[in-house]
Amino acid sequence: MTTFPDQFSLADYFLFDRLREGKGGRTAVRFGDRGYDYDDVAERARALAKWLVEPAWARPAQPPRPAQWQGGAGLAPGERVYIALPDTPAFAWSIFGVLAAGGVLAMGNPHAPIDDLAYTIRYIKAAVVITTPAVAAQLAEREGMPFRHLLESPDAPTGDDVEASGSLVDAIARGRQLATELPVIHRDDPAVWLFTSGSTGKSKAAMHSQRDFAFNTEVFAKRTVGYQEGDVCVSVPRLFFGYATGTNLWFPFAVGASVGLFSERPTADSVSAAIARYRPTIVTNVPTMLGKLLDLDDEKRANGEAGLDLSCVRFHLSAGEALPEPLMRRFTERFGAEVYDGIGSAEMFHIYCSNRPGDVMPGSLGRVVEGYELRVLPEDATGAGAEPVPVGEIGVLWVKGDSVAHGYFQDRDKSWKTFHGHWCRTGDLFRIDERGYLWFSGRSDDLFKVGGIFVAPREVEDCLMEHPAVSACAVIAGDDQGLTKPKAFVELRPDVGIPSEDAKQALEAELKAHVQGKLSKHKYPRWVVFVDELPKNDRGKVDKKRLAETL
Repeated sequence: MTTFPDQFSLADYFLFDRLREGKGGRTAVRFGDRGYDYDDVAERARALAKWLVEPAWARPAQPPRPAQWQGGAGLAPGERVYIALPDTPAFAWSIFGVLAAGGVLAMGNPHAPIDDLAYTIRYIKAAVVITTPAVAAQLAEREGMPFRHLLESPDAPTGDDVEASGSLVDAIARGRQLATELPVIHRDDPAVWLFTSGSTGKSKAAMHSQRDFAFNTEVFAKRTVGYQEGDVCVSVPRLFFGYATGTNLWFPFAVGASVGLFSERPTADSVSAAIARYRPTIVTNVPTMLGKLLDLDDEKRANGEAGLDLSCVRFHLSAGEALPEPLMRRFTERFGAEVYDGIGSAEMFHIYCSNRPGDVMPGSLGRVVEGYELRVLPEDATGAGAEPVPVGEIGVLWVKGDSVAHGYFQDRDKSWKTFHGHWCRTGDLFRIDERGYLWFSGRSDDLFKVGGIFVAPREVEDCLMEHPAVSACAVIAGDDQGLTKPKAFVELRPDVGIPSEDAKQALEAELKAHVQGKLSKHKYPRWVVFVDELPKNDRGKVDKKRLAETL
């Protein structure tokens, strides 16, 4: 049984305990040619925490210069701090500074529309915001914002000095002069608010306590996939996304490993460059990028260049969206390292069912992680005690585990529908086979009926991915004179090239026939739209809402 003492802080668990273990001199973060060891990150995080906690106009411990009489932010326990930063080292010490100060951490995408950022800041009533100068300038012009302090850190290209300027650096410098006592934190104190993906409206904040994150780290990161002290980690998703916060910051820090950061937008080129630079052993990936890396490798080889060298990687992690079995097989056959596909959620913090070393079932999401319990229940089940659907049949997944959120902020109605004590109703459709492997069938709100029969887009997408011309695809409901029919959006592999109009028509007919030959007739796409790139949301998932807007 995984338990934690009453006095327990995530800042200690993920960071300060490494110093107590004598690992302060180990490299924690690399950013281009710059490196920061655990001592470096801890010193900056502790100084920031002191500044956050110190009341305004307090006297520093050392004789101050006039500019240092400002004191700190006066952050009270449980107040929210919103961090919207790119993947730079400043993200690391900002997160741990907030946690050490007893604040509640919330994270967002610095490149999101300013209206979305402003909405979230108002929604969570953030007392302090840490972001880039460009975002800060726009927020400062908004009326009615709740924050008392707005700190800036540069949107620095990989390898630049993130401490060359910005009020975040000033706050840390002031914190170094303070003798402020940091708060004692309880394992059930609020720690982090993680945001849902917002597939049906505005994102909601799932409220988590300190121990939630440590529990998942112990059972998933350490015991299931096996993070090790010698690992070097790189991520495709950005750190503000809870999936990557775990896999590319908290999990490696929990074992004294290293993180390689790059601040540029993740593309096949920037990701492959980061892998070449840092030579990671663990890569946090998403299905779309797995396909893009294959395409880039094809393109390089076709041009007579050396292909991508991913020989350093022990394993890739995949989550966030469905990983088609054909794509997984192509990737592992090409590059060697296994891909551990799994499923998690903001409501449970992280992955609770996963493939793992020595136990990979292609096409499935693996088996339940130790410490969690899964049930597949009828869609109309109102509690976890309902009779499960028969083995092999599709139902709604419910999950039980010690990382479950307390509920959604300011949405008790939705909380009552999702959280049932120790259990969480995910809304995802799955079947579990007789060996305990979980098979994804889509979300209940993704399904649509064709001729009165339900179609799961995932099944059609998997079928299309088996065709040698398809790099990525997405299937949604289209309208055919008032009737609902499947519509497919397809990215082609680079080696296929850009087909002529006649060739497009021929390929469209070929893809339709491909699906008709493998699935029931009503499931084949009535339209195939070729796109240069499928739209993504800020978590790297295909944005089907935007695709639907094109209809």
